[in-house]
Amino acid sequence: MRDATATARDNDLVRLSLTDPECFAALFDRHAPHLHAYVARRLGPDVADDVVSDTFLDAFRRRHVYDPAHTDARPWLYGIASNLVGKHRRRESARYRAYARTGPDETLAALVEEGVTTLAVNRPLLRALAALKPGDRDVLLLVAWAQFTYEEVAVALSIPVGTVRSRLNRARTKVKTALEAADA
Repeated sequence: MRDATATARDNDLVRLSLTDPECFAALFDRHAPHLHAYVARRLGPDVADDVVSDTFLDAFRRRHVYDPAHTDARPWLYGIASNLVGKHRRRESARYRAYARTGPDETLAALVEEGVTTLAVNRPLLRALAALKPGDRDVLLLVAWAQFTYEEVAVALSIPVGTVRSRLNRARTKVKTALEAADA
């Protein structure tokens, strides 16, 4: 069954896991590394392990309500993770503000050296991210860091595509204004 799960679409894996729970492990193997990187960028690596574990545990428990019309489970998983990140909002904002004041910690600097992100060392950007409304920040980071389409963000956050567009526009405008002010 392992070979079949390696090539199966996500929605098929979720369906198969209803009768063979081991199939769900293929979703974890497929998506956990990218989800972990995304969460680590938002909350730090110390919290990312727990958030990713909780994301997959919650997804496993709720797999019976997964919409099989969605062949890609990433928006569903990132939506669950975004809700869990929401429980850590103060920590996320405090992290961005601290980096903006003092620079990134060694773990984040190592990520930069590996080419995972150069955004994290930009102090004005960190200040701008910290100042965004949580919903605007979620949309911006799902597009920028998770490479989601507007439609995927809408599914992940359970909001209309029009709301994604308006939040993204608002976030981009605020970030641009903050960066221009920092350059002045």
